[in-house]
Amino acid sequence: MKTDDLINLLAEDAPVSRSLTRGLAIALVSGVLLSGLFLLVTIGIRTDIAEAVQTLRVIFKIGVTLVLAATACNLVFRIGKPGVALRPSIILLFLPLAILGAGVVAELFVTPAGEWKTALVGRYSTFCVFYIPLLSLVPLAAFLRALKGGAPENPVTAGAAAGLAAGAIGAAIYAWHCPDDSPLFIASWYTIAVTFVTLCGGLAGRSLLRW
Repeated sequence: MKTDDLINLLAEDAPVSRSLTRGLAIALVSGVLLSGLFLLVTIGIRTDIAEAVQTLRVIFKIGVTLVLAATACNLVFRIGKPGVALRPSIILLFLPLAILGAGVVAELFVTPAGEWKTALVGRYSTFCVFYIPLLSLVPLAAFLRALKGGAPENPVTAGAAAGLAAGAIGAAIYAWHCPDDSPLFIASWYTIAVTFVTLCGGLAGRSLLRW
């Protein structure tokens, strides 16, 4: 049987799609809950969170990471189903990028140029790059396991999508602890951390999602 014929056959198999969707939903919920619990029992939520969430920068930081997580998860839920168009989900990923870009531009306007470097480097950049991938481990493993029950046309791309979603979830959870609130910091260190998880997902997908 040719690959195209197999893809068409799987695309018509509704029970497989329902099973994959259920598996990904379980992966998402379990990944968020376990990573959130891990944050709580290790470093915890920032002590001034009640006051911090009333500031525009913290609202922006939490909001943009949640939007990225939502759009990346939307892609993951579609990428394991052969024959399903991915372009709308990929285009949707530009939304959090546009929001982040707007935040960076606004930050540059309101922050004196002499303080840009301080805002960019922050206080805990190294810890951020370490802890976001750590919080992403469970979601990534759960997504990859669920995707093995589907039929992603490109294992590397599917793994990278799982990594992007997992990294975004890790970033969204870490944002509740992170004391660095500048959009410049988010655009640099959060991006580095999420990109690293995305690359790891792609490498894992190359071997784990091959069919």
